[in-house]
Amino acid sequence: MKISLDTNVLLRLIVGDDEAQQRTAAETLEEAELVAISVQALCEFVWVLDRSYRVARPDISASIRRILDMRNIVANRPTIEAGLAVLDAGGDFADGVIAFDGQWLGGETFVS
Repeated sequence: MKISLDTNVLLRLIVGDDEAQQRTAAETLEEAELVAISVQALCEFVWVLDRSYRVARPDISASIRRILDMRNIVANRPTIEAGLAVLDAGGDFADGVIAFDGQWLGGETFVS
């Protein structure tokens, strides 16, 4: 099976606030032939972990990297790495993503 993940599946996998849902999320990812994760889902994932769960940024970054290291994950890695670089430097993941994509589209200066 080839799947695209919603933010909620990523959250259940990492947060572990519901053991049954965490197990289901892990099994779903393990059984899938391909797991597509959009940049938008990761932007929302970071926001929810930061704002709702108060997870430290280094831990958020590590969580994303653990997910990306899974054998069957397909994602826009250059854009995600740009977001992670900004997050790791203390900035906003989404700003890093937007700035990177804007530059790819021809923008020279990121304005927020």
